[in-house]
Amino acid sequence: MKRKNFKYILALATGLQLFSSCSNKFLEVAPKGTFLESNYYQNQEQAFNGLIAVYDVLGWQSNGFVTKVGVLDAASDDHYAGGGGSSDIMAFQVMTNWTVTPATGPQEDLWKKGFAGIFRANTLLAKLPGVPMDDNLKKRYAAECKLLRAFYFFDLVRFFKNIPMPLTPIATDNMYNVLQVPPADVYKQIETDLKDVIAEVNLPDQVDRRSEAGRVTKGTAHALLGKVYLYEQKWAEAAAEFKEVNGETPGQLNAKYGYNLVPDFATLWKSDATAKFNSESILEVAFNSVSGGVWSAVGSTDGNLLNIQTGPRNYKRIAADAPDYVSGWSFLVITPELFNAIHYDPRYNATVLNMDSLVKNNIATYDPKAGYMNTGYFLNKFAGRVSNQSKGGGATELNYPQNLYEIRLADTYLMEAEARVKAGEASGAGSRAYALLGAVRARVGLGPVLATLDNIFNERRLELAGEGHRFFDLVRTGKAAAVLGVSRGFVAGKNEILPIPLLELENTKLEQSKEWGGTK
Repeated sequence: MKRKNFKYILALATGLQLFSSCSNKFLEVAPKGTFLESNYYQNQEQAFNGLIAVYDVLGWQSNGFVTKVGVLDAASDDHYAGGGGSSDIMAFQVMTNWTVTPATGPQEDLWKKGFAGIFRANTLLAKLPGVPMDDNLKKRYAAECKLLRAFYFFDLVRFFKNIPMPLTPIATDNMYNVLQVPPADVYKQIETDLKDVIAEVNLPDQVDRRSEAGRVTKGTAHALLGKVYLYEQKWAEAAAEFKEVNGETPGQLNAKYGYNLVPDFATLWKSDATAKFNSESILEVAFNSVSGGVWSAVGSTDGNLLNIQTGPRNYKRIAADAPDYVSGWSFLVITPELFNAIHYDPRYNATVLNMDSLVKNNIATYDPKAGYMNTGYFLNKFAGRVSNQSKGGGATELNYPQNLYEIRLADTYLMEAEARVKAGEASGAGSRAYALLGAVRARVGLGPVLATLDNIFNERRLELAGEGHRFFDLVRTGKAAAVLGVSRGFVAGKNEILPIPLLELENTKLEQSKEWGGTK
């Protein structure tokens, strides 16, 4: 089923793709069928399937190989789009050289993903009151829907600024009349949803990381609300929410929510069961190697596309002990600037695959000429391994199981430190901001430094490299034009947001943003 745009998503009121769990992990699911929405939600099992459908959008990847993390990495100064040529996954290329237009770019896929998640959440929220099931469980499902809806709205308002804000299912005869709302209204609604979620007694503080792995908790809601406040520059409010997540003593277990930094940074990037849904994970997107994804329906795979995209082209092992990387597609190569920044940092080996070093030492080879914008440096966090290949049929390249973190604890430590410094709190030894920054550094064996904004953002760059945070960090701090303007063609007052997709403007009341020549 090709989900083209917002108009099409609204038209899905006549049918909804639902999913049922096929394993003991909540988010590792497989398609079961298509059902008429009007005849569905007759019992608890069907409501649960509808809830899984809301979660499922977190991991959506397009048939054109577009992913949110891929787009954001390509847009930042830490990566080039790469790939096999200047037109390979054009959505990545135009973000790297900032030649996005309303007709060309990743915006259609990102718009589609966000509003599909919102549509599914709104549908289940509307249906839940009539489902014969335990009332407390029903309230938990509703809280999960509201949290995920807030997450999807947050992504959309950051990407596009001027968006519609449907809070109920929209009838097909009204789908062309939907209007955009002021961004401030969207942020207010996100806050309202997340405060409702936090107040809901039936949403647990923690879940069983085996049987309910991936389900959101009150800790997730606090973390997301803190992030929303940070983007709104509500520093004190953001710091309070993050402290709830991070705990009283940075670097120690927060027993209430079960969060703690994992001891070994490198283990975060394993794809086996020991790494998935670990104590550092606050909101995680699940992938698996058994969905049988095929080339004719790339967007339907449950495998992580970044694993094949980020490996070096024509990789071959020479030495017996050479790393078991697969031959990938050379996307999202690391820039010399990030390489120089992280080269002597303890996180370097887990983050960067230095192919030039492997070649020089006669350990492995690859084809540097086959990779566009090749630098010799690849994103090791996601580069696929032979040991990680598909176990369930389908195209090997499309069925890698590594999960992605949307929010993890080191991120919230650094965001709280930032919020406190921007609120005017102390940054020196003995301050909470100093302790938060120090805990992230201590995990990788580094000593403490003053919690200045420069130090905090440098730590974010090194800690979160390749995870899709850098571009939004540059935008929200007003540094994007200075960093990306000369080298990439980023235009201040325009490229901070994406244009409303061209197809969305046809025969609707939606208006293009002023930044892109429109009237909104």
